[in-house]
Amino acid sequence: MYIIALLACVCACNALRVGVGIADVTGPPAEINFMGYANFEQVGHGIHLRQFARAFVFEDEASGHRFVFVSVDAAMMGHGCRNEVIKRLQKRYGDMYSEQNVIISGTHTHSTPGGFLLDFLFDLPILGFVKETYVAYITGILKSIIIAHNKLTPARMEYGEAELLGANINRSPTSYLRNPPEERAKYEYDVDKTLAQVRFITPDNQILGVINWFAVHPTSMNNTNRLISSDNVGYASILMEKALNGNETLPGKGRIVCAFASTNLGDVSPNTRGPRCEFSGDVCDQESLLCKGAKERCFASGPGRDMFESTKIIATKMFQTAMKVLKQPGIDLTGPVGVVHQFVDMPKEEVAPYDPVTQTFDTSANVSGCVPAMGYSFAAGTTDGPGAFDFRQGTTSPNALWNAVRDFLAQPTPGDVACHAPKPILLATGRMKFPYEWQPHIVSCSVARIGGLFLAAVPGEFTTMSGRRLRRVVGNASGAKKVVLAGLSNIYSDYIATPEEYQAQRYEAASTIFGPHTLDIYLNKYVELTNALVKGERVDSGPQPPDFSNQLITLVPPVLWDAAPWRREFGDCVRQPLPAYSWGDVASATFVSGHPRNSIRHGRWYASVERLQSEEDDAWVVIATDADWETKFTWIRNSKVLGTSEALIEWEIPEGTPPGTYRIHHYGNYKYILGGIYPYHGFSNSFEVT
Repeated sequence: MYIIALLACVCACNALRVGVGIADVTGPPAEINFMGYANFEQVGHGIHLRQFARAFVFEDEASGHRFVFVSVDAAMMGHGCRNEVIKRLQKRYGDMYSEQNVIISGTHTHSTPGGFLLDFLFDLPILGFVKETYVAYITGILKSIIIAHNKLTPARMEYGEAELLGANINRSPTSYLRNPPEERAKYEYDVDKTLAQVRFITPDNQILGVINWFAVHPTSMNNTNRLISSDNVGYASILMEKALNGNETLPGKGRIVCAFASTNLGDVSPNTRGPRCEFSGDVCDQESLLCKGAKERCFASGPGRDMFESTKIIATKMFQTAMKVLKQPGIDLTGPVGVVHQFVDMPKEEVAPYDPVTQTFDTSANVSGCVPAMGYSFAAGTTDGPGAFDFRQGTTSPNALWNAVRDFLAQPTPGDVACHAPKPILLATGRMKFPYEWQPHIVSCSVARIGGLFLAAVPGEFTTMSGRRLRRVVGNASGAKKVVLAGLSNIYSDYIATPEEYQAQRYEAASTIFGPHTLDIYLNKYVELTNALVKGERVDSGPQPPDFSNQLITLVPPVLWDAAPWRREFGDCVRQPLPAYSWGDVASATFVSGHPRNSIRHGRWYASVERLQSEEDDAWVVIATDADWETKFTWIRNSKVLGTSEALIEWEIPEGTPPGTYRIHHYGNYKYILGGIYPYHGFSNSFEVT
């Protein structure tokens, strides 16, 4: 009896409550540049997959400690968005949620609207600040957390993992080889092949939610894509949610929430065919990434015939592996909840360097951070998205012409040049103050704990080996059974390469903005935070990041007006679908449209496919929306002067679709030339699926 009572006490003391929530965060789907590839020509013109925020609230009933983890279908997360989400949470819940316990992690898809980061370099390719994107992310993230907060319920947490092959490759393998051979010998692959999963289960064994972490860039959709897409990880989430909620459940509407969150993906690509020349198909020179043909770019693709098939293949691999893990017995990691957070001024940090061979810190020496700067190879891009001009990977010497251009914007000090060596500075972003800060000096660092799982939330893209070192030091400091790295959290500060990889100055190293010892600073800081969390000690909040909200500029033109063609109304179907289709066919319809930026339809949609449920009552039921893989909503501008546009809606009919009568439904809002925004909708003719 004593043992039973003791076990009951232990369970009660570590009673965990979990809440899950999902909400639409889709940004403006037309005439806004995408964030990720820094390509001025990549301007959105519709939706393939909607964006969602997936929130998980954890509470230790005994201590009352709680924290929030949100995975967002966005390129990354910025301090401004997070700060506004926290302000709104505090209006509702007081000091229950704060900078200390809210972690927001971007999935890193490169096919979603930008203009929300409030650091000028990151918003520059988007033509500045975009209020619609900013508000869409804040509103959706906030809603997902509120839903999760309201659904807190007793639960236990289980951990599982599995090896996933054929879904990722290292896009800078020669950089990886710079790491010590003794360290590399500990690992079979030059990228992480393990899919890590935590699942949350009610006392009656019902699944509440699942978080998966797998190291891969969501760049299956390349920089020619013009449709909003959550890419491979976003589609994997939708597949898993449909599998667990029922395939009839519309995306974003299910009870069970499944995230595929970012981790140490810095040098990891989904384009498994590797780099090839775009015209000849020859394998590119891995070092320079140059092709012999004039203006022939080197980029990676695969495994599919095009970017849509590649996205589907990688997503399906992740989904199938996650479902395999879900069906296997897991390790119960339920236990106390805790979190620590600190803002860190990176250029001011001085720390002991880390020796990856002995796995110790050399306290006899000190290294420091640098004022932010970007190297030449940053402009070369990667095989996932090549850059412009003649910049090459691995550049370690400057060019007088580009230095003159750089110095016109802001000249680095001799100390900056020495600190960043061997990186030749292309942009002295830390010295640029006009019109406001170009890159952050102050970053956000968090370590959270749920029982036997420790979560290190990091403000950037750790390379494979950088992530392995971080997991190792956090594991050693905590004694945790499992350590997971959550990438691109709270503030975005580009890449984190190892000091050895930094010497190669490929893209990831050139984008390691605080210099060669950036990783050393993080390793020291996360050990410090982990120790404080384990001991229950308070941590100083650190220096607050600056607020630039009153200095933001934008060159994105507003929507002036919309107009329908002569003798047409908004919502009229001008190109009808065929009378009948079969599985695998694409049914399409074109409508007179208003500008999609007139109203961001969160929780609603611009396009749906409906099936006739009852002919007698003329009752139709929605069976797919513009959040489904099978649909594409493409907005087409006909005339800027006249303000006319069309919406093309396509539905690739899935195998197994029940025979019946269907139609395509378009929703939107138009802006009247004399003022005011008004809703409209329209149907296509019905058609048969046989």
